[in-house]
Amino acid sequence: MGLELARLTGAVLLDNHLFNDAVFKPYGADGLRPITPEIHALASQVRLIGLQAARLAPRDVSQIFTSYLTSRPSGPEALTLLRGVAEARNAAYVPVWLDCDLTELERRMTLPERRQRAKLRDSAILRRTLGESGRLPPPPDAIRIDTSALGPADAARLIASHAGALF
Repeated sequence: MGLELARLTGAVLLDNHLFNDAVFKPYGADGLRPITPEIHALASQVRLIGLQAARLAPRDVSQIFTSYLTSRPSGPEALTLLRGVAEARNAAYVPVWLDCDLTELERRMTLPERRQRAKLRDSAILRRTLGESGRLPPPPDAIRIDTSALGPADAARLIASHAGALF
């Protein structure tokens, strides 16, 4: 969906894989192998550097950030960091919270594009992650969209229509 939104709007996509893959690929992440805490810590360092670069971007560059945020402390911290990037750039910040039925998430895990980008493809890890940490509740200013029955292009068009002239 992030790729579709970037194509539709011309904004730069800064998804979690842009930051994580610099560390995950050398580690051999394949979407099935668990990622160790040490590797997650390295990916967090890369993400912080990426956010510093995003903060320095020219004013005419629109940015899309995508990430799965849990209710663990890192989730609210990430949300605060992203708001801070927008504030530092004097840019609009539009949080979009995507919901999706677990059965549909598991079905999507088998799609070829997940393998291409080494995204999580193990439904047991997905269920464990959702059960252990839970999803971060959306902030009051979030646009909420249930993507269970939407394809990436439809979800991107819906987000763009909500965001209006911000892109």
